[in-house]
Amino acid sequence: MITVKKYIETAGNTLMKNKFCEVVIKPSQMGKIRIFLKGAEHGFNADIDNLYSTDHCVTLCSKEHRTLLGDYKYKAMLCEHFMAACAFCKIDSIDVYLSETEFPIFDGSAKVWVDLFKDAGIDGKNNDLYTVSEPVYYLNGKTSMVILPDKELNITYSVNYDHPDLTRRWISVDLKNLDEIIEARTFGFYKDLKKYQSLGFAKGVNIDNTVGLQDVGYTTKLRSTHEPIKHKILDLFGDLYLTGVSPLNMRVQILVKEAGHTVHTKVAHDLKNKLVKV
Repeated sequence: MITVKKYIETAGNTLMKNKFCEVVIKPSQMGKIRIFLKGAEHGFNADIDNLYSTDHCVTLCSKEHRTLLGDYKYKAMLCEHFMAACAFCKIDSIDVYLSETEFPIFDGSAKVWVDLFKDAGIDGKNNDLYTVSEPVYYLNGKTSMVILPDKELNITYSVNYDHPDLTRRWISVDLKNLDEIIEARTFGFYKDLKKYQSLGFAKGVNIDNTVGLQDVGYTTKLRSTHEPIKHKILDLFGDLYLTGVSPLNMRVQILVKEAGHTVHTKVAHDLKNKLVKV
């Protein structure tokens, strides 16, 4: 098990609802990443089996929190960046307490979370390595995702957005330079921002936490070349960690084409039962 050495207290505004969320992270020996929401009697595991929605972001909840009307009152939104940070640091045993139903966005990447973990100290180790017992794949028109056994982790991600820098573009992960993935910020088309805000989403978007795609160029200077594609890979790390195994502990080749959270999590659901120790 890998946990943090001491309590972490932090806070920040959320991306979707633009609410101020306080976060407390405590060391744990349960071997799970557990999320506790204010007012809820029980927490729930950050696990693919507790996936609620991939609309706009990854939302997790527990069946124990279902109301009489069939809805889920206690949900944790925007889990992907936090889970990615846990995956990068291989943290698998902490309790997370949220004062709101959405994780803070911070700078739109996983960097702040990773820095908080490192500042608190990371305790324990997990050298278990995994591969897949058989290929795991999703194919639907132009969208595909395939995971194959390999001797090491290899990830290639392809996008095709209506933007001159992101049309039929692909990149592969450089495991020796994960910082460019960790610090890659979330993104979206600037022209769509007002539409999403009118629907009650993206209220916390600003120039510091989101890369806006314009007809040519961006609303802010990129941290690295093809930063938006690197953020897709960051999301992939977080989504696949819902299997309970960090991609850094996987010995597989992952090929992704024009996908997102919905496809990532569909594959994660199948992947969970096909991971085997090397």
